[in-house]
Amino acid sequence: MASIKPLGDRVLVKADVAEEVTSSGLYIPDTAKEKPQQGTVVAVGPGKVENGNKIDLTVKEGDKVLYGKYSGTEVTLDGEEYLIMRESDIVGILA
Repeated sequence: MASIKPLGDRVLVKADVAEEVTSSGLYIPDTAKEKPQQGTVVAVGPGKVENGNKIDLTVKEGDKVLYGKYSGTEVTLDGEEYLIMRESDIVGILA
């Protein structure tokens, strides 16, 4: 895999795969699939500097996170789809 290190308060997230079957067993066509809103953190930046103080990020590699539907910028590395977003775009960490 190509190596990428996010800068500042940015985070690289591997989005989960969109569901293809509903809980009742119906298949969802590609045109009706929702964009996934959760994924796994792959890499994190060093944090941001505000008023001369370094603020570390809350999320870490391996965390399962929820983010806004239209958050981040899509990036393709070695054929894999990723999102790069600011930590503030992340709504929460899944336990």
